[in-house]
Amino acid sequence: MSDLDLLTQSLARNVRRWRTERGFTLDTLAARAGVSRGMLIQIEQARTNPSLGTVVKIGDALGVSVTTLLDYEQGPKVRVVPAEQVLRLWHTDAGSYSRLLVGTEAPGPLEMWDWRLMPGESSSSDPHPTGTVELLHVTAGELTLTVEGVEYRVPAGASAFFEAGAAHTYGNDGDVPTELVLAVSVPPVH
Repeated sequence: MSDLDLLTQSLARNVRRWRTERGFTLDTLAARAGVSRGMLIQIEQARTNPSLGTVVKIGDALGVSVTTLLDYEQGPKVRVVPAEQVLRLWHTDAGSYSRLLVGTEAPGPLEMWDWRLMPGESSSSDPHPTGTVELLHVTAGELTLTVEGVEYRVPAGASAFFEAGAAHTYGNDGDVPTELVLAVSVPPVH
């Protein structure tokens, strides 16, 4: 993929993300930015390469920098926390302890799930509402987490965080059952 294609897709994803997080309709953002609704549609569908001036206007209207709008790293974020990086916050000499496996801000509904995937099986999920995040911790086996076509290996003892507003799949490519604890945080409805 060329640098221009990468920037065009990043801009599309980030404008859509920030517009949705701000609760703006296309018409609202168009009015705030002084850019036509048609131009915004083309930008959000990655069908055009707008001028820098247009990007600046959109950034100003959204309250974010041009760098943020063009940042290709702003896509679905995935952070795998290796077992050795889990934080033990409290412990006793007798062996009791609490461990912070992985965390993120959760302003809306939060669900916790218990999953078991048998060898060779997988479960796909459509994108959740923008702003939805998932936290997971693998207790047995190895999870193959796929987010927007990119695979991440999460072995037993490791945890991960990802933005679930993108298509994702939980899979077991191993030969033993995979077990994990999964938390889903959905943003509140405004």
